[in-house]
Amino acid sequence: MTSRREVSLNYLILIAFSVVALWPVVTILLSAFGPADAHSGAGLGGLHPENFATAWGEGHFTLYMRNSVMVSSLVVSVSVVCSVLAGYAFGTMTFRGSNVLFYLFLLGIMVPAEAIVVPLFFDLRQLGLTDTIWAVALPQVAQSIAFGTYWMRTYFRSSNRSIAEAARIDGASNGQILWRVQVPIARPAIITLVVLVFMWTWNEFLIPLIMSPSGQMRTAPLGLAFFQGQYSTSTALMAAAAVLVALPVVIVYLFLQRYFIRGMVDGAVKD
Repeated sequence: MTSRREVSLNYLILIAFSVVALWPVVTILLSAFGPADAHSGAGLGGLHPENFATAWGEGHFTLYMRNSVMVSSLVVSVSVVCSVLAGYAFGTMTFRGSNVLFYLFLLGIMVPAEAIVVPLFFDLRQLGLTDTIWAVALPQVAQSIAFGTYWMRTYFRSSNRSIAEAARIDGASNGQILWRVQVPIARPAIITLVVLVFMWTWNEFLIPLIMSPSGQMRTAPLGLAFFQGQYSTSTALMAAAAVLVALPVVIVYLFLQRYFIRGMVDGAVKD
């Protein structure tokens, strides 16, 4: 039985760690609502919400956010579907060369993007794909599928086989077992994968920088970096731009946090 003293101590430790974790976020928010320069007058209650509109307009974030949304949507949709299919095959089926093929998938996790991005750029340039959404999205799709296959394979290998066998006895095919039986049960793991892939894709910096030399497919993190170079003396505008870029990831996590935490906990237990 846990004593009241131990419970209070646990809460104090959690509060202390929460303050340490949230303090940088609070600092950025306070800076974002601060005066853009020394000559700025007092805003509503001393706040300056117009910093966000100024940063959005002068930083051309309409284009950058649109590019990020397009790239993230393509990467998440393609990589998650392919990861579910590949993970189901590796996790529930036995076929010749499955182990070799699976380790080949794992190379996508082991090899860093920095090692292949330059030769990949020249290959895509020969195909005429640079400065297009495909040049920015396809390398990230490949990286995400490598991790997603490993993630979903781990889930399907530890999932309840009796439900699938019962569906097979009733005459269900492999495709029906996957989409009508396994996928609904695997919703926490799949949503966790969606959140992770979206976060990695949204925050990706190197691949959009290399694959779009003209800046046509410049994404939000790239736009933030160029905005920082242009407005290095205005802390408030830089903080406002940083909040705008980070906001989509925060919103997605807040909406899906219940499934995300459940998927992470289930994965930790099963491993």
